[in-house]
Amino acid sequence: MRFDILTLFPNMFDILNESILGRAQEKNLININVVNIRDFSKDKHNKVDDTPYGGGAGMVMRADVVYDCYNSVKTDDSKVIYLSPQGKTLDQDKVKELSKEKHLILLCGHYEGIDQRVIDEIVDEEISIGDYVLTGGELPAMVLIDSVSRYVEGVLNKESIQEESFTDNLLEYPQYTRPEVFLGKKVPEVLLTGHHQNIEKWRKEQSIKITQSKRPDLMEKYKNNNFRK
Repeated sequence: MRFDILTLFPNMFDILNESILGRAQEKNLININVVNIRDFSKDKHNKVDDTPYGGGAGMVMRADVVYDCYNSVKTDDSKVIYLSPQGKTLDQDKVKELSKEKHLILLCGHYEGIDQRVIDEIVDEEISIGDYVLTGGELPAMVLIDSVSRYVEGVLNKESIQEESFTDNLLEYPQYTRPEVFLGKKVPEVLLTGHHQNIEKWRKEQSIKITQSKRPDLMEKYKNNNFRK
């Protein structure tokens, strides 16, 4: 899977070369390409923005510069996502959907935003990571890449994906490891028995209990999905 990130701050994405995403790139399971929008400026000072028509605070990124940057990486398989607080909130269903794409172009805005004309021309979908405003689209782009990459075949083992939070609309059960006793608290006895059926039953019960307590909204989805089954 290929990600092209259009940004004014390419150095922010160095973190994506670490850990699981770094190994996935080394194995060519995913390809992350960071493109500096400023390289497409037509100004001798590499200026990429200008004052907004109609007045107002801040600066707006120019449509022509963004469009040229987009043209440098687009393919027949491209899906362009603009990271924007006006977009639909990213959730696990959307993550799974995006993981089936071959090529995602992620457009990161900054300043007061991007000229609407280029958004209308090239963007297929706007996505937000929450109802709050950040200084730019770089952090949301990282969140999207991290979450989507985990569903690309080979990046993680299938068991890890099947048993994590939001699978089947439930939060994940609690995890334990050595030492067996910590600050007087013991690991639940059922996890020490080696009885896989009982352990699976206990974990499911814990997932339901935790979801009911922390995210009752998800619990309603879980009940509705199981009712349909």
